[in-house]
Amino acid sequence: MFGQFDLGGNDMKQGMKGSRFPSYLGIAMIGILIGGIGGHVMARVKGPTEHKGISVTELGIINEESLKAQVGIEGFVLRMRVVSVMPGGQIAEHSHETRPGIVKMISGEWIEGRPDGSETTYRAGQDTALLEDKDTVHWIYNRSNKIATGVVCGIQRSK
Repeated sequence: MFGQFDLGGNDMKQGMKGSRFPSYLGIAMIGILIGGIGGHVMARVKGPTEHKGISVTELGIINEESLKAQVGIEGFVLRMRVVSVMPGGQIAEHSHETRPGIVKMISGEWIEGRPDGSETTYRAGQDTALLEDKDTVHWIYNRSNKIATGVVCGIQRSK
């Protein structure tokens, strides 16, 4: 009834009395399969929109003038802070597109959430750091019953 067709478009002439319906149907079916194999649909997960139960202590700032003189970076400062998330607390979803950073846990554990639905746990005592590059969009949870603290070092625009 539909004739033969391929998904490359070479046989689009065949089909229901010359229509291209079968080829487009095949392409649509492949798209559905790729996007939702086995019932898994790629969806963006949204993180929390508000901070809850956090405290921030500024440890130091290297000012714009110094960064310009030392490494030629203008319009930015380098900051180091201690960020603590209380049990049940969270850091709202945010992007690091224009402000890179590195986080080292010094007590407890943070759970990092990402828009693709993945979660990564960062614990004090591990030989790892949370790297916040230009592609990082994330949020943080403390699902434990202990305060979780990280040292955060990052570059950001001067105010």
